[in-house]
Amino acid sequence: MGNQRVMQRFAKWHIWLGWLVGFPILMWTVTGLVMVAKPIEEVRGNHLRMDVPERALPADTEIAVSLPAESTRPVRSVTTQVERGETITRIAYMDGTTQRFRPDGSPMGPLSEVEARLIVAEGIVGGEAVAGTARFDADDVPFDFRRPMPVWQVALADGTHVYVGTETGRIEAVRTQWWRTFDFVWGLHIMDLQTREDTSHPILILFAILSVIGALFGCILMFRRRKTRVVPK
Repeated sequence: MGNQRVMQRFAKWHIWLGWLVGFPILMWTVTGLVMVAKPIEEVRGNHLRMDVPERALPADTEIAVSLPAESTRPVRSVTTQVERGETITRIAYMDGTTQRFRPDGSPMGPLSEVEARLIVAEGIVGGEAVAGTARFDADDVPFDFRRPMPVWQVALADGTHVYVGTETGRIEAVRTQWWRTFDFVWGLHIMDLQTREDTSHPILILFAILSVIGALFGCILMFRRRKTRVVPK
């Protein structure tokens, strides 16, 4: 009799927990299904990036770039490459900014709209079908980029947004329509639609704990004994 009462109590709690966490569990299942519907490489737009062959530096290349003083602007890395027929030296600073220089040491200005379009046309499948362009400062980037750096947004006809750094001269991100869908359901999955980055906050933890308890009660109730009904003849 005592065991039966305990099971009845578990069943009652299980029903109430089911009403409480049923929607979050359904949401986690549906959003999880959406997020695994396509390979993550396709979500990130890697399939749209074309392999641009690298070119060796000319044998007589002379680099006349002077590094800034360590005390004023620390340097993280220096690279020199041939891009679109021009030798470019990049200095990446510890504060996250980047500068480009010509072989004679003269600095290159921010990337122009025409250059951004050319980079996208050369590096992205369908990159020549441009629907529009817009330039954004580091503190005012679109939500689907979310990185503090100045960029050109090159919007393609299929809805893909390609972001090219105005300082780096490189494609920094590819945001397809599916990426934006993935990003939205990810926000639902972690219950953070505002930043979509906080994977450990009280609301998520609370509902996760309640879901675990509800599932545990359900497993216990699987061993609940039921009285055999006698069917009259």
